[in-house]
Amino acid sequence: MTYTTNEMMTVAAARRLKNGSVCFVGIGLPSKAANLARLTSSPDVVLIYESGPIGAKPSVLPLSIGDGELAETADTVVPTGEIFRYWLQGGRIDVGFLGAAQVDRFGNINTTVVGDYHSPKVRLPGAGGAPEIAGSAKSVLIILKQSARSFVDKLDFITSVGHGEGGDSRKRLGLPGAGPVGIITDLCIMEPEEGTHEFVVTALHPGVTREQVVAATGWAIRFADSVEQTAEPTIVELTALRDLEARTAAAHGQAPGEA
Repeated sequence: MTYTTNEMMTVAAARRLKNGSVCFVGIGLPSKAANLARLTSSPDVVLIYESGPIGAKPSVLPLSIGDGELAETADTVVPTGEIFRYWLQGGRIDVGFLGAAQVDRFGNINTTVVGDYHSPKVRLPGAGGAPEIAGSAKSVLIILKQSARSFVDKLDFITSVGHGEGGDSRKRLGLPGAGPVGIITDLCIMEPEEGTHEFVVTALHPGVTREQVVAATGWAIRFADSVEQTAEPTIVELTALRDLEARTAAAHGQAPGEA
């Protein structure tokens, strides 16, 4: 069964969510991967969105955190303040699942501006709850397509802190949790190196070369001593993903593939 690089990325990210874990989900690619996990390998994962739904089980992907589908399918809905104070800052979130416009070698994220803050080339969606999720979740997963424009040597703006300047920087900043533990892209999987916390490539997706990864990274990317090959998507995973995208496209009046 053939598949796209985007499908490989989504499937690989979904596999990182452990069954039964409590996941604070970002809209977009993180939501797609988290819901695919719920439909396949992790049926008991608890999905939380910052607008208040706990245990959301949407049949289609939400357009925003305010999408009624989230509240209608949730086990319960609480005030946004409770989501952040009791659940997130209270240490009850196992995984924060985030997207990014830019990311650096230490897993710091930019979703604010490209270029100078006061006169940017591009004004991005902004922080939302990402800084708090990145700072307080027990661990963080990041998903985004890989290019030299998105994987940069120096962020134009640090919206959400990962491992700061590397080493024990996160600890010195007083941030709890392990920080980012994985970056999943359409080319590979990266994980933080022990000690330095610099992200290195630990797995290549099928058909992807090291040269492709190097060309799509804005810093001198390094590879782990042992680099694995990501397992190809199964028929079950691809069918669940495509059905989810088809339902979403039909619900939101999108063309196939836009979901």
